[in-house]
Amino acid sequence: MSSFFTTENAFFQGLHFITVKSNALKKRADLTVYTPSATEGVLPIVILLHGVYGSHWAWAVKGKVHETAQQLIDAGQIKPMILVMPSDGLYGDGSGYVPHKTADYERWIVEDVVEVIKEQFPQATNESPIFITGLSMGGFGAMRLGAKYPSLFRAFSGLSSITHFSQLAEFVEDFDQLQSDALEQDGVWDYLLKNKDHLPPFRLDCGSEDILIEHNRELHKNLSINDIQHTYQEFSGGHSWEYWEEHIADTLLFFNQYV
Repeated sequence: MSSFFTTENAFFQGLHFITVKSNALKKRADLTVYTPSATEGVLPIVILLHGVYGSHWAWAVKGKVHETAQQLIDAGQIKPMILVMPSDGLYGDGSGYVPHKTADYERWIVEDVVEVIKEQFPQATNESPIFITGLSMGGFGAMRLGAKYPSLFRAFSGLSSITHFSQLAEFVEDFDQLQSDALEQDGVWDYLLKNKDHLPPFRLDCGSEDILIEHNRELHKNLSINDIQHTYQEFSGGHSWEYWEEHIADTLLFFNQYV
């Protein structure tokens, strides 16, 4: 892989804002990264994927995930973790984190993002366990990539997840164009079943009033029928930042078990 050209645009409250030239996307892309306070040594890497219409800043600005993580760290409930929040590549309303004809939005996450973090932060090394999670479209990306690349991730999760590419039609304005450009249009279940004997630990949760609740229930049912071990939880709430801000803690606590 060739070198990245990065610019650290700002740093405050442990948040780093990075622009990188991506080999997979063949253009610039952005990441927000949180490094916990007063930490040394090798740290786990947690990748958080945003949903449709969002970008790299969403998990920090709207979800306050760095504040939640630091509170859990200070309370001794989780070990320090590097939080990595990349953009999805900024295709249309959302790329789906899948390969397209002109840019590989999947490889951006599983290769470029990981390499950028290892290049830029001494606490991120080849010894760092890598976790991935996301919400809505980002839940689809995290669950799909976690299942597709089981040797890369120590554990994965999804919040209020889209479970199949076709469900993006409910959120994306020009779904026909997305269908035309996307090279892979599969579902989370395809890879969970294909790699069922090699999956790392994973969990999914969804609000009982969420528009995606039935899709998540169906995935949970299929996993149970096929004896694929997983954690599934339903909480009160809808498809909203109030839900994701509250329940990202459940995922961080889950990941902490496998650090």
